[in-house]
Amino acid sequence: MNKHDIIGIMSGTSLDGVDLAHCTFEESGNGYIYNLNVCETIPYSDEWLNRLKTLHLASAIEYAEIHTAYGRYIGRLIHEFINDNKITADFVASHGHTIFHNPGKNYTSQIGEGAAIAAGCGLPVVCDFRTGDVAAGGQGAPLVPIGDQLLFAQYDYCLNLGGFANISMQLNGNRIAWDISPANIILNHIAGQKGKSYDKNGEMAASGSINSDLLLTLNSLGYYHIQPPKSLGREWIEKEILPMLKLYNISHEDAACTFCEHIAIQIAACLENDSKKQMLITGGGAFNTFLIQRIAAHTTVELIIPDNKTVNYKEALVFAFLGLLRMQGKPNCLASVTGASRNVSGGAIYLP
Repeated sequence: MNKHDIIGIMSGTSLDGVDLAHCTFEESGNGYIYNLNVCETIPYSDEWLNRLKTLHLASAIEYAEIHTAYGRYIGRLIHEFINDNKITADFVASHGHTIFHNPGKNYTSQIGEGAAIAAGCGLPVVCDFRTGDVAAGGQGAPLVPIGDQLLFAQYDYCLNLGGFANISMQLNGNRIAWDISPANIILNHIAGQKGKSYDKNGEMAASGSINSDLLLTLNSLGYYHIQPPKSLGREWIEKEILPMLKLYNISHEDAACTFCEHIAIQIAACLENDSKKQMLITGGGAFNTFLIQRIAAHTTVELIIPDNKTVNYKEALVFAFLGLLRMQGKPNCLASVTGASRNVSGGAIYLP
């Protein structure tokens, strides 16, 4: 069997930090066998948090500067990660951090310049995974479903509860997937108004009550009536969700409770109500006990929450896998998922 050691790098919209995962993949006649080895999350400093939160409002010059600076920052983190843990890797696969995502206007942008990463860590780098799919007419998201299909095929559904909730599944022999709704990007926003970085275990939401008017308005948003493929970005949040939350003069606890119910309803609407089916749940929202309880209340599908390492680092693992497929010249963006004109082997390759 061919063995590949890859470092996967992920930074999600919830701004938890930079996830680094040293992953091993072995090829066999049945596909790929993976192992998550050393994993680490580096929280963002206040300086980087402020930069990333406001970069979409910056000038072109500032954007270019931070695109490179972020690449150098990632390269340095990888270099330290390798030295501290005494690991070796064939190459790095970096998702970057999404600043713009508007496939309807044919663009998406993830910062973290590949040449700067490669220079900083001394390894080949695969990055910029989304733009090839968007150029082929696709949504450029979600990209994780190829990993769900080839690495987690034992589950009927794979749900990620990150900044956005997204799901993937097999339908008529094809993998399909889409962004369901906002998740932690809004729950963290509400918690931030109370001076918290996030709502631990969903305790704040659990202490609130559902506002039926807000819930009805949220569930009536046009996005939920569009058939996949479809994806969400910060731009949609700023246009549709944040102004709506300001209209309702309710407590932060009630807002969090209502939004958890909204997420749960939208997730359940994607599922067959079949107790024989299983759904793998990963991402930071898997630790939100209240949200998981509300999802369970709306479906009979068995909810599977794996070990903490898989919960926290599945996305970094899959982007390492996307990098491997790119290096092998194999498709890593599925047209059945994104709506592109063809499957794409996405990602730019930089050598140190």
